[in-house]
Amino acid sequence: MTELRWHTSSYSGGSTGTCVEVAEGLMTAVRDTQHRHHGHLEFPSTEWTKFLTSVKDRQL
Repeated sequence: MTELRWHTSSYSGGSTGTCVEVAEGLMTAVRDTQHRHHGHLEFPSTEWTKFLTSVKDRQL
């Protein structure tokens, strides 16, 4: 298993410490910065892209 390379999501609201971190690859892993010990969720990259597009399309 390849080690995940985490980075703060560009969709997080700044540097308030309440960020979402992602690790991208064939699967996209997502975790809460403040609760890393709870683990992460994984999504196929195509599904993650669809989710981000949907969120972006709903912004004003």
